[in-house]
Amino acid sequence: MITPKFAQAEVALSTIDGNAFSIMGATIKALKAVGATPDEIKEYQAEAMSGSYENLVKTTMEWVEIS
Repeated sequence: MITPKFAQAEVALSTIDGNAFSIMGATIKALKAVGATPDEIKEYQAEAMSGSYENLVKTTMEWVEIS
């Protein structure tokens, strides 16, 4: 099991639209809520957008807790 970088941040994928922008938006909101720095958020965005949709979901799971 993956331990997210920001395990205290939680994103409920089942309650949001499954498109990439919705996932990224919810993740960024969760990261901001737990005090992630702007540089950390930029790092997440760069990683998440560096590949396919599957990469986005995998990266999101590496950064926040998914419920």
